Amino acid sequence: MKKRTLPRFARISLRLLIIAALLFGLVRWLSADEPVVYSTSVTAADLLDLASKEGELPYAQLMKGQEGENAAAEEKSIRLDPVNYEAASTDADLAKETESGRNMLSWSNESGWVEWTFTVREAGWYELHLDYKALPGSGSSVIRGAMIDGQYPFPESERIELERMWKDAKYPYEVNEIGMQVRPQQIELPEWTDKAASDYSASSRPLLYRLEPGQHTLRLTGERGAVAIRDIYFRTQQPIPAYAEYVKQQPAMKVQESWFKQTEAEQFQRKSSLSIQTDRWSEPYISPDPKGRITYNVLGGNRWKQPGEWVEWSFEIPADGWYVIDLKNFQNYRSGFKAYRTIEIDGKVPFEELLHYGLAYHKEFEISAISDAEGRPYQFYLNKGTHTMRMTADSSTMQPILIALKDTLKQISDFDRHIRLITGNYSKSASDANLDASRTWDMNKYDPNAGKTLQSLIDRLKLIRDYINRVNEGSSDLSQAIASAVSMLEEMAADVNNVPNKVNDFSTIQANIGTWMSTLTQQPLMLDYFVVRTPDAKTGLKEPTALSRIPYSIADFARSFTMDYDLDGEKKDGALEIWVGRGRDYVDELRELVSQDFTPKTGIQVNINLMPNPNMLILGNAAGDVPDVALGLAEATPADYAMRDAVQDLSSYPGFADVMKRFIPGASRALTYNGGTYGLPEVQNFQLLFYRSDIFESLGLKAPDTWDDVFDILPTLQENGMTMNVPKADFATLFLENGASPYTPDGLKSSLFSDSGQKAFKQWTQLYTKFNLPIDIPAFFQHFRDGDIPIGISDFNTYVQLQVAAPEITGHWKVAPLPGIKQPDGQVARWSPQGLSTAMIMKKSDKKDAAWQFLKWWTSADVQSRYAGDMESYYGIEYRWNTANVEAMKSLSWPSEDLKAIREQARWAANLPNVPGYYFLAREMDFAWNKTVFDGVPASESLEEASLSLQREMDRRQRNFGIAGGNLHVPQITEPFNWEEAKL
Repeated sequence: MKKRTLPRFARISLRLLIIAALLFGLVRWLSADEPVVYSTSVTAADLLDLASKEGELPYAQLMKGQEGENAAAEEKSIRLDPVNYEAASTDADLAKETESGRNMLSWSNESGWVEWTFTVREAGWYELHLDYKALPGSGSSVIRGAMIDGQYPFPESERIELERMWKDAKYPYEVNEIGMQVRPQQIELPEWTDKAASDYSASSRPLLYRLEPGQHTLRLTGERGAVAIRDIYFRTQQPIPAYAEYVKQQPAMKVQESWFKQTEAEQFQRKSSLSIQTDRWSEPYISPDPKGRITYNVLGGNRWKQPGEWVEWSFEIPADGWYVIDLKNFQNYRSGFKAYRTIEIDGKVPFEELLHYGLAYHKEFEISAISDAEGRPYQFYLNKGTHTMRMTADSSTMQPILIALKDTLKQISDFDRHIRLITGNYSKSASDANLDASRTWDMNKYDPNAGKTLQSLIDRLKLIRDYINRVNEGSSDLSQAIASAVSMLEEMAADVNNVPNKVNDFSTIQANIGTWMSTLTQQPLMLDYFVVRTPDAKTGLKEPTALSRIPYSIADFARSFTMDYDLDGEKKDGALEIWVGRGRDYVDELRELVSQDFTPKTGIQVNINLMPNPNMLILGNAAGDVPDVALGLAEATPADYAMRDAVQDLSSYPGFADVMKRFIPGASRALTYNGGTYGLPEVQNFQLLFYRSDIFESLGLKAPDTWDDVFDILPTLQENGMTMNVPKADFATLFLENGASPYTPDGLKSSLFSDSGQKAFKQWTQLYTKFNLPIDIPAFFQHFRDGDIPIGISDFNTYVQLQVAAPEITGHWKVAPLPGIKQPDGQVARWSPQGLSTAMIMKKSDKKDAAWQFLKWWTSADVQSRYAGDMESYYGIEYRWNTANVEAMKSLSWPSEDLKAIREQARWAANLPNVPGYYFLAREMDFAWNKTVFDGVPASESLEEASLSLQREMDRRQRNFGIAGGNLHVPQITEPFNWEEAKL
């Protein structure tokens, strides 16, 4: 039978039709907006009612239902003279000074407190204003706490941010030799600023303090940074009119001559944070068009997202009249969520609709006027002359969601633990659950209220979801995650007896919702430019479309055949060669910093190369092709190369002693060998004790200070189906805390089998035998987050994970120094290694003096502070540069309690020395641990065998390196580091 086919023209037509349909669908997908709009009656007050009213209430809960009712028709103020304070702590570094004929209080450190007494005549809600200037220091903002009558009225008052102000050093930006723009240095503007205490995650308006008639005290507490204050006053809050009222208060609208002015977003006058940065963008109608080159032509995005961060621009108006403001913005960062900005003109919010003004989610750059809900542009009355516009990231509309979700997830976590306690199922994995899946349960017998609890959680989540959809006027990733959680809980509620078999769903719910909660307070927004225009002006400015991208992409592709895209330009002859063993983001930022600061200051040209594999250094050294400086190396590398005479001893260079004061001696001793120092620390890790403060409080426990305290709390934890994480591989902490060292002071003999070594080894192994701690916890972070392992020892990576990926337990966990061993003098010894990333100069370098200048510059406090700030501001806390420089460490935005714990533990840094054969130590200790814990071999026998094996390898390597007797001069660390002696 002959096969039937369509005629040729019909087949062509069909193909064309299919292609057209696909193109049409693609265009619709690229340009489509969310079609569904949600409208519910759920309010912020409804959500705030869900949260617990116990303890210290957040500002949003304290002020529930009072927004807009606290403004006073008549302004009243209460002034305090900063220099005439009533009392101050001895550790506050205070001085009364004069500047421009005005008295001021100089508070040149971040310690202590200062207190003033004042009298209130009329009860009311008052803003707290400070006229301040940040004193020279790190790039971070100044933080002060504000206490009224000896207590913080609300948690937000504990951290009042007094920003430093910044601007680009140059605009327009410079270009390099191949026509690429160079990001300019950021310069601080040392200006006096009158600021009301604010928190844009809690409120779009300044925080309000309730003051009753009579005498009161204001105490400012030091948290971070140095500051000068020349005025303090309380002031009643003034009302902001609605837009309709604002229009009535201005001259009548009339016909105006058509006019508009475009201002580039990168041409800002001031900004509140170094983290707000320009970026480069290439697409049709972007301004200015990069034409294939690196051009910093947009501002913000993920580099302008934290609540309270603001940018300010100035613009000129040709004549008195009414004007509209258009924003060319990109808001494609959080699916379904608006990005909120509070907008000020000339230092004031003109009308209340500009408080937390929302810009809708969209997939492309778009030009939109600042408008009302129906899309009608707001009009601003402006006089002829210069004006300013400030936009502040504002997440206050998200605060009720965050508070309600945190409280709800806490209830889910509590119910999860409650069910696990009933069933005895403490596993978070379905595959290894110690629960009989075929067993049937009568939950009414064990918990008659289980069904009611589940229904309460379902109702809460539905209420939160409806509010999220109303605020965003559409669905979002978070609301979908909540909907999924509701489905899981409804399935449990349908058959309560099946809850024990679905208990792991609680962890899934917490993880899924928690993932999106971390973005709630973030408000990323990118701007290309803004336009001020008369209402009827036609600007002719265009937005990108799918069709406009085709010729633009072709032009860019054509340029790639003729343009030089080598960001380094030509390799400079005779330049200092630096290899960096880190990711490209770190290398790019270092390259930029060198070009902006090091080379202009020293005249030394630098070539910086990525070293993706440390073996490149080994092979290069063997072949005679090595850099002058190597960065990002493992802690043991400098000593390893020193044993082979392949790295330069730094101790003979000028200024070496001063450079070493930048670091904690106990950590940097790992970089010494045979009396020399062969590397400098760059990044320093730390170990801390992490604990769930909410769970400890519910169990009546306190964070352990010593190992005896640990042994005291373990029975309570284990009775409640919980345990503690102590990393199995960390033998060094207990050895050092017991005064044991793996080597003799000359570095030639093993001392593992000393009396103190035997005591430490027995204590280490008994943690897993006598006290039954889990041997291996591959995901401590998740267990800690879920609450079944509410305490454990971990490092910097866990700290960052908890900050970034566990927002649902924010405020419910704390860090403390490691448990230690109490000494006869009452001091608790907490000795522990703190891993390092290091830098060194190669022996074969012919530019050693220039290389030393680079290392001095690179490890200095100013450079380390700036590099740390830039990395975190560009890429987020995930890229936190945990610098080893003790002065620069303070520039990182640590919470004050966490910094206190970090500094206390850092005092006890004692990294193990690296001697010939050092690599056998960890191996032999692991073998000894296995024999005692798994095979039941007596601890002394296992340790003695490990000590003998380590000594044999040390002897072999000493023969290889030609070491006969002598002394390797291992530095002995006997006293903890004293922060007060460091130049802070």
